Amino acid sequence: MRGDGDGWVIGENGTRHWGKHGAAGLLLRAPSDAGEPVVLLQHRALWSHQGGTWALPGGARDSHESTAHAAVREAHEEAGIAAEQLSVRSERVTASVESGWSYTTVIADTDHALTTVPNGESTELRWVPESIVDELPLHPGFASSWPSLRTAPLRVLLDTANVLGSRPNGWWKDRAGSTGALLTSLAETLPRTVELPSGQYGWLTRIEAVLEGRARDAMVDDPRIPVILADGSGDDTLADQAHRGGDLTALVTADRGLRDRLPESVQVLTPSAVLGWL
Repeated sequence: MRGDGDGWVIGENGTRHWGKHGAAGLLLRAPSDAGEPVVLLQHRALWSHQGGTWALPGGARDSHESTAHAAVREAHEEAGIAAEQLSVRSERVTASVESGWSYTTVIADTDHALTTVPNGESTELRWVPESIVDELPLHPGFASSWPSLRTAPLRVLLDTANVLGSRPNGWWKDRAGSTGALLTSLAETLPRTVELPSGQYGWLTRIEAVLEGRARDAMVDDPRIPVILADGSGDDTLADQAHRGGDLTALVTADRGLRDRLPESVQVLTPSAVLGWL
């Protein structure tokens, strides 16, 4: 039933946690005009628990709800944001206690900073640049989880031939055309939050696609997909690019030989994971 999660869970030491079935909050991220990530924060009403601090829209999960459903519902109730305006990317349990109570942070993206409509639980809703979130007086629970939730600028290298070849969709009949269609589709998924194998989150605004052979003739004109043309082996070019350092880097491939040539700092995303963005 709607609202059957409202109530306190009391621990053995008398600590109280809101939500009979646990609680969930929505970490909603959007690009600023400059492309940098901003997140939606709620300045909690003074009458509420830990009032006056900044945190995420969220609340108790009802017995019939998934954590993602609960977080999105709470964002609608507290900020006026509809489910169809966002895309859920990931979720993570960011607090749990011996009583069995837990808090799940649901991570989602939207393509621009949406207009919000606060209810009585907020004194203000604000889109805050990620870089200054920790300068605000944060709710203690959110403050403790924020370091594991914030993103770092992410560089992604695409083993285009490997990704293209992972789908039996007739790409070999027109390699250049199929390559262009793939890269155009991937561009439309950006910018976005990416959960990496390490558990870290990256903010991805572009994908660097390495092209070799006939794929070099692909027509790609989108700043979100800069193209690197390999003079010889695509693997050699990818390995060289991966060793150049810089931002947090991931490479998309299923090629074990290429993976063995990468620096330890470079994380690997599978083609199926990235194609799942489509």
